[in-house]
Amino acid sequence: MPKLQSKSKSPKLDMNPMTDLAFLLVTFFMLTTTFKAEEPVEIQNPSSRSEIKLPESNIVTITISDDGRVLYGLDGKYTRERLLDFMASQHQLSFTEEQKRTFSLLPTFGVPISELASFLDLDFEARNSMEQSGIPIDSSANELAEWIVYSRLINPKLRIAINGDEETTYPVVSKVISTLVNNNVTRFNLITNKETALEDEASES
Repeated sequence: MPKLQSKSKSPKLDMNPMTDLAFLLVTFFMLTTTFKAEEPVEIQNPSSRSEIKLPESNIVTITISDDGRVLYGLDGKYTRERLLDFMASQHQLSFTEEQKRTFSLLPTFGVPISELASFLDLDFEARNSMEQSGIPIDSSANELAEWIVYSRLINPKLRIAINGDEETTYPVVSKVISTLVNNNVTRFNLITNKETALEDEASES
């Protein structure tokens, strides 16, 4: 009597672990990704050959627009909250809890301290569309110096970078650098674009 052959079953691949892994990866990237915030001013950086990269944390960014307005950016929600408390105490001002929360979420701002409360009261769209007047850097009222000093008191590890437009006039840049040097900040970075594109154009011509 002929032997009956059992039908071979095709192997099955269990996709459940792969699906779980995919969802875990998506969740991880959603929670850890930091989106670049919209800047209040558009900056066209000058070109250079420097390849030094800025750190991703503990950084202060001083932005100088092409028309000479100075803006201040500081990373860290908790650091920004403490910084506002220092400045409020120095200028004998008070901010509501909602204003403090709004300030803690601002990556960059550029208004005098006297106008900061009304600026924080604006809604998101109004703040984004508003042309900020800039932080005072005059010798008689150099608020930029105060922001820098108190920021470093809160976080001594901070590094400072100047993000200037290529059309910014030298006197404004000189005032910012003098403010840093006068407050014992002798090491800072200048944010630039790499010069590779310019070199390629020169080699083609």
